[in-house]
Amino acid sequence: MAVDLEDDENEYHESVNSLYKPADDPIQEEDPLLEEPAQNRPTLYKPKDHFNGTYIVFFLLGTGSLLPLNFIMTAKHYWMYKLQNCSEELSPAEQRPPDIRDFFESYISVASSVPSVLCLIGNFLLVNKVSVHVRILSSLVVMLTVLVVITVLVKVDTSSWTPAFFVITLVCVAVVSSATTVFVSSAFGLTGSFPMQNSQALISGQAMGGTVSAVASVVDLASASSVTDSALAYFLMGDIFIVLCIGMYLILPRLEYSRYYMKCHKDTTRTPCILPGDNLEEGDSALGSTRAMPPRTNRPGSMPPLRAILDKTGTLGFCVFYVYFISIIIFPAISSGIESVAKGKGSLWADKYFTPLTSFLLYNFADWCGRQITAWIQIPGPKSKLLPTLVLLRTFLVPIFMLCNYQPRMYITNVLFAQDAYPVIFTVLLGFSNGYLSTLSIIYGPKVTPKELSESAGVLMMVFMQLGLAMGAAFSVLMVHLI
Repeated sequence: MAVDLEDDENEYHESVNSLYKPADDPIQEEDPLLEEPAQNRPTLYKPKDHFNGTYIVFFLLGTGSLLPLNFIMTAKHYWMYKLQNCSEELSPAEQRPPDIRDFFESYISVASSVPSVLCLIGNFLLVNKVSVHVRILSSLVVMLTVLVVITVLVKVDTSSWTPAFFVITLVCVAVVSSATTVFVSSAFGLTGSFPMQNSQALISGQAMGGTVSAVASVVDLASASSVTDSALAYFLMGDIFIVLCIGMYLILPRLEYSRYYMKCHKDTTRTPCILPGDNLEEGDSALGSTRAMPPRTNRPGSMPPLRAILDKTGTLGFCVFYVYFISIIIFPAISSGIESVAKGKGSLWADKYFTPLTSFLLYNFADWCGRQITAWIQIPGPKSKLLPTLVLLRTFLVPIFMLCNYQPRMYITNVLFAQDAYPVIFTVLLGFSNGYLSTLSIIYGPKVTPKELSESAGVLMMVFMQLGLAMGAAFSVLMVHLI
């Protein structure tokens, strides 16, 4: 007989529209968002996560997952140096067409987003055909290899082949972004079988990766004697951290707590899947009614039931898509082009540190804070109309950033927010809302589906995220050219 390990599963709201607990009682592993059929509940005891070992491992994996891309995006001073024939100052006669430098962030965004969509779709189709461990380890190796190539090129004189170096850089970005996408979606799919705090740890770690890269960029900028020395130390830190991530993932199966849930993950992907509430009539609860539900299978080698997953996660998927769509339009293409109104007046803050601190460091730290808060607060819930409303309200951030002191300007000559305090406030709002709203939407996805579909639902959330990044990157190019 299956042992009911969840003693208070029935303490949810009685409303048919509620899939979450009261606001003062955050969702924890003891209370899943979706009640599973009794035959699918594990009969083993639940080990404890001693010293939060599994949480720390997933946090570090999240930190390392986006570290290569964050290191590439925040090294703006280095890329400008390389694209100016390896010189910090050029005469007017030596200047190359400004398009390659002024819109570099937009090119990076496109190169990092568009190929990743194809990789995510492929990863979703292969979720039951290729082991999650193979996908995670192979993608980490690819990320490390590409970052090593970028590190080696730091000390290579590329002044005689700058256009070719630019193309190589974009190719490296596309490859490392694709590998990162497979890694993140596979890791998040794996955490779908773990309690929710582990999914939150992975997502929170991603924001910490951005903060780490931004801090490292500022420290290198302040301490290094040359641009190339700074960039070399900068990218070497990224190489070392990816090696650390590989070691952390190899340690994960050795932890009793993670072994338990990884075994459950392996077992549930091979069991028949019954989707509660496929055709819920009015009055039925979405929490556990299994009446009149056609069985679906999710056996190894089969394609996950996409339509069935979308029925449960469609609104959440839209929220993930639109949060990242708005964020990538603004960051980094527009936000990194906003200059201090005091630039050129001899101020070290205005001339050297304004962009690294206010655009990259502040955004990533605010993003991390937003993600971390979801460990204690999960409001609004997965069925609340307030969640998509808050997501749509972020649309107003785009014109607000465009009216800051972005330079160079060609068409919108009026700067409405002509003080340094404005982009600081707007960046905090952008980063915090991105972290909080995206994390809620992403971690809810695998929890409103049966456990045997949790990995597929987790991967699908990453597909929505990457679609938002790709569409946002394309629109960012348009917005930058309109300013």
